[in-house]
Formats: sequence, structure tokens, C-alpha cells
Amino acid sequence: MPVFLAVDLGAETGRVLRGALRDGRLEVREVHRFVNRPVTLPQGLHWDVLALFADLSAGLTAALAERDGDRVAGIGVDAWGNDFALLDRDGRLVGNPWHYRDRRTESSTTLVAERVDPAALYRTTGTALLPINTASQLVAMEGSPQLDIAERLAMLPDLFGYWLSGRLATEQTIASTSQLLDVVTRRWATGVIDALGIPGRLFDADVVAPGTRVGSLLTDRRVPLWAVAGHDTASAVAAVPAGAAAVGYISSGTWSLAGLELPAPVLTDAARLAGFSNEAGVDGTIRFLRNGTGLWLLQRCRAAWGSPPYADLVAAASTAPAFRSLIDPDAPGLVAPGDMPARLAALCRASAQPVPADRAALVRCVLDSLACKHRWTLERAEALAGRRADVVHIVGGGAANPLLCRLTADLTGRLVLAGPVEATAVGNLLIQARAAGELSSLAEMREIVRTSLPPRRFEPRSSDAADAAYARFRALLDSGDRI
Repeated sequence: MPVFLAVDLGAETGRVLRGALRDGRLEVREVHRFVNRPVTLPQGLHWDVLALFADLSAGLTAALAERDGDRVAGIGVDAWGNDFALLDRDGRLVGNPWHYRDRRTESSTTLVAERVDPAALYRTTGTALLPINTASQLVAMEGSPQLDIAERLAMLPDLFGYWLSGRLATEQTIASTSQLLDVVTRRWATGVIDALGIPGRLFDADVVAPGTRVGSLLTDRRVPLWAVAGHDTASAVAAVPAGAAAVGYISSGTWSLAGLELPAPVLTDAARLAGFSNEAGVDGTIRFLRNGTGLWLLQRCRAAWGSPPYADLVAAASTAPAFRSLIDPDAPGLVAPGDMPARLAALCRASAQPVPADRAALVRCVLDSLACKHRWTLERAEALAGRRADVVHIVGGGAANPLLCRLTADLTGRLVLAGPVEATAVGNLLIQARAAGELSSLAEMREIVRTSLPPRRFEPRSSDAADAAYARFRALLDSGDRI
């Protein structure tokens, strides 16, 4: 029986999972989980990619040792978007990659807009102008000795694939987070790259579609390395157990990426000004979405409290009064690492709302606010795209949070289907299985998910309190009380 291994790297943790198809169902098992620990240096915030590679390699070694007569038919790597590594002419790493939350890019969007007309940039790349984008980060590095030395740029899943196989290729979905890929041709936007003053030599690697065989594992040439949907959100959306209707989704993790799956990009000025991006999906689809702060707020609160179990925090929040205090999850003051409980309290105080008195009230504030932002984002996506999604799929870590799922159903007035929690890894595995000839289409992949990992249903309940809270949330956004 063919077995596939997924390396799924998130901003908080990494995982190696083992998957196989048996009798029309996907069997998935986690082999290894490890912590992703960014490193603060005097120069700024970085990712420790060497530690990540050591951890994922240990997980793959353990998974390969479990063959039990099964044939390992592939490995795929996915990770978060925007961040990248630079390689010299010998393919060696030029410094640990920057973290997208480092403050060095705070003024980069202004520089990008000065060099390329924002409307023209959006029509080419379909990407919202954000400081976390690869384009903004590279502009911030202008004049850096590292940039002078670099010969190649590797998005993070492609970097780890390179170290595993010795072959460097750039996968479409991860490249589409860079603001440097042409959203129509799915090739590097060389005109944009030149206009921004970014060295064109960094983009010599081929851009390949999900399901392309990149090479073989250096330690075992019998095992293929597949380019999956390298952007974790793209793999997660591929695993949304949706039918043929319009797909509305929330990929809920550190970020909340909410939007629609579309057959073509929406490149209007209205979409640009609303902050929506058109990112590449599987089989030529477009993930029309808005990148919003997600469970990062809860993650940082939990870290400040000594890392109690998430389930305990959510259970306590379920008994706390609803909708007492609301904040905009995307408030600028919440972006960087720091004392998140104090920052959230300051936002409530600044908007003349009750300051949460304990942990349960603070978690409730976060989850109420995230659900309000989910409604706000989905309604705008539908208005801009001219189509409605009657069902909202929540995948990723947020699918395991019943309070967040319930609140999202009540606030949006839509049926919420929650799961799979490990949607990114599931999508990764199924893309490999299709590439290896085990499956034939995206629709078949999604049918496998529905059969193997049926989602949990949250029917919407009519609630005057939820509608009143959303009206307050809208007023809060309109008032500009965001700190």
C-alpha cells in the first residue's frame, strides 16, 4: 500500500504525518510534532530554519523507519507564506531568514507604492499591499550585504524541499504570497521585480504547479519529493470537504484567512482597497481572501499565562458573559510579539468598554471579536466577487474550538462545517496521492475528506445579542479606535 509523508510547518508548531488510502478512506497519523521557536537577535526577529530542518528530518527518519512493508510513495512540504531564504551561488544559506513580524518592514509598503503604482501592481499580482509580503521585505533589505551576496531566493517550503532533495523549484501557491508573481500567468512578474529594484537573479528557479515531482530524497532515492500546495493555506483549502457550490472558508490558525474559492481573480480597485488578495490555489483556482489576525491573539495570551491547555481556556470562556468587550483583531498594536493581555486591555480601555477582569473574559473578548471579523470579511468577499456561500467551512486549529465555530455560525447566519483540524496536512497528503495516480481530481480529494473526516456541524441560531454585538463591532471599526 502506498504511504505518503506530509511535513506541515506552522508559525507555532511543525508536524510530520503519515497518510495512506485504504478502501476509499484516508488514514492519517501524526508521527512527530515539534515547536517552532523564532529567535530574537540584536538585529531583529528571525526563524531558526536549521532547528526546523533538524526536527522535520528527525520526524521523516522516524516515519521512514515505520514502513512495515508499505511503499513510501512521496514526501511533501508546506509552510506559511511570505517569508523566504536567500542562497549564495553555491546554494548555501545566507543568514537565518527574517520573521514577517519583524519591525523592519513598517515603512516598506510606502516604498513599494512609490516605485510601482498600487493599482497596476494589484492588476498584475492580485496581492494586497502588506508589510509582511516578500516584496516589502526585499525592499526593506535594499543595500544589505546579504542581498548583494544572494543568487537565489527560496520560499520556505521550497528551501526545505531543496535541502531534502538537492533540487530547488518554486511552487505556485507559495510564490503567490510574495506579491511578485503574475496572478494570471503564474510566472514571476519580472516587470514588477525590476521596478522595485529587486535583483532579478533571485528568481531563476522554475515555478511549478502542485503535484509536480521535484526530485527524490537524498537519503533514499526511491522516495519522491512532490511539490504540494506549498502555502499551508492552499493545502488547507484543497482539503475543504465542499461540494460543487461556492466554497466559503476560514483557514483558522495563527492567521484567519477568510474568503472564497473562485475560478478567476477579482482585480478591481474595490477589492484592492478592501485589502483582499488573489492567491493561487490547486487546479488553477483562486483563493480570494483577506489575511487577518487569528488565534495569534490567544496564542500570545496563553504564552503570557504559562501555557495552560487551550481546551481549559475555551471552556472557561464559554461560561463568561458574551460580547461585553470587542476589539479589532487587526489593530496595528497587536502585530508584534509582546504582552498581549495588556495590549488587549488597553484597546478595551481606549474604546470605553469594560476591561476583561480575568482570563475567561479576555479569551471571550478575543473569540467574540474574531467571529465578528469573520462575518465582516466574508460579507465583503461575497460583495466583491458577486457570489454567496451558504456554507462556511472552518479548517485548521480553529475547527477544534467549538466556541469560535458556534459564534461564527451565529454571527454569519450560515451553517458552519468545522474540520478537518489538520486540513493542511490532509491537503498535502491528498495532493501527493493524486500526483502518484491514486486519485484523479480535486473533487475526488474532497470526497475522500468528507468520507474519512466528516466535519462537525454548527447550525446558525437567530440571536438579537449577536446582531447587536456585530453592530457595535462595525461602529468600532468605523470609529478608528484600533491603537
